[in-house]
Amino acid sequence: MKYTRDAIARMDGYVPGYQPGEGGYVKLNTNENPYPPSPRAVEAMRRACDESIRKYPPPMADRFRKAAAAAFHLEPGEILCGFGSDDLLTIAVRTFCDKGDSIAFPYPSYSLYPTLAAIQGAESVAVDFPEDYSLPPGLEKTGAKLTLLANPNAPSGTQLSGHEVRRLARSLDGVLLVDEAYVEFAGEDCLGLIRDCGNVIVTRTFSKAYSLAGLRFGFAAADAGLIRQMTKVKDSYNVSAPGIAGAAAAVEDRRWLEDNVRKIKDTRATLVRGLQSLGFHCWPSETNFVLARVPGHTAARDLFERLFERKILVRFFDLPRLDDCLRITVGTDADIDRLLGALDELLRGRV
Repeated sequence: MKYTRDAIARMDGYVPGYQPGEGGYVKLNTNENPYPPSPRAVEAMRRACDESIRKYPPPMADRFRKAAAAAFHLEPGEILCGFGSDDLLTIAVRTFCDKGDSIAFPYPSYSLYPTLAAIQGAESVAVDFPEDYSLPPGLEKTGAKLTLLANPNAPSGTQLSGHEVRRLARSLDGVLLVDEAYVEFAGEDCLGLIRDCGNVIVTRTFSKAYSLAGLRFGFAAADAGLIRQMTKVKDSYNVSAPGIAGAAAAVEDRRWLEDNVRKIKDTRATLVRGLQSLGFHCWPSETNFVLARVPGHTAARDLFERLFERKILVRFFDLPRLDDCLRITVGTDADIDRLLGALDELLRGRV
C-alpha cells in the first residue's frame, strides 16, 4: 500500500483472542471474568444513559478520579483515565518516546508492547525472562526511554515482588510503567511506588477483576507531573459518561470485587491441581489464568485445536517459549470441570 507509513506496512498487528459469534462455548481464552459485575455499577451505567448522554462527558472523568483517589489513597491529580489500560499504554508510548527511541520489556510478556513500539517508530528491546520468570538480568541496562513491565506478567501469570520492582525503577534513567491488569488476583501491588519513585506509572484495568471488559475503562496512577504530560496526549473525551459512572460505582463496591476474586482464586487452585494431575507443568499464577506446559510429547497446537472442536476455547501462542504451552482462563467451577474432563480424555487417548 503506497499510502501507508513504512513502519505500519512492515509490522504485524496485534491479534486479540478469538471471540465466537455464537453461543455454546466454554470461553477460557481471553481472561474475562466469568462472574457478573457489581449491580451498583450496572445501575450507575443505566442512570448515566439518560437525556444527558447528548452532552460530552467530563474530560478528566472527575467523578471516577475522586472515587479512585479515596479507594487507593491517592490524589485525583495522580490519576488519568483511559479507554481500557491499552489506551493508557498508548498514551505513555506517545508521551515519552520519539521515533527511534527504545522501549524495553521482558519476553515473553504482553504481545501488544512491540506493536505499540512499532506504531510509534520506536525500537523494541526484548529482554528474556529466565525460565522461572524472575526479574530479567539486564532489563535495567537497556537505556530505554520507557520500560514496560506487566506485573503480574501475562502470559506466565507470575509476579515480581514490590521490592524487586522498586529496585528496577531506581536503576532506570527512563520511565517504568508497571502494567497491573491482573493485580487484584495477586498478593501485592506497586501503587506505593509512585510516591517513592518519580519515574513510575502504574496502570489498572476494569476488564478483569471488575467484570467490565465490555466497558473499556482503565486508569493510570503516577506523579502529578507525569499525569499532566500524559493528559496533553490523550483524546479530549477518551472515556464515556456511562464508563465513568460504572467504574466509579465498581471501585466503591469493594465487597463485590473481593467476593468475585475469592471465587476465582479458589477455582484457580482447582484448575492447577487438575492440570498437574494430568502431567502439565504450571507456573505459579497470581492472575485469573494459568500458563501450563503440555505433558510429554503432546503438541500444544494439536491439543488447542482438539479442544476447539469441542467448543472449549483456550489460548495458544505460536511463539518461542510458548509454543508448547496453553494459557487457560479461570472460569466457573463447571467450566473447569468440563475442560479437565476433555483434557483427560484427549491425553489418555480415549477418543
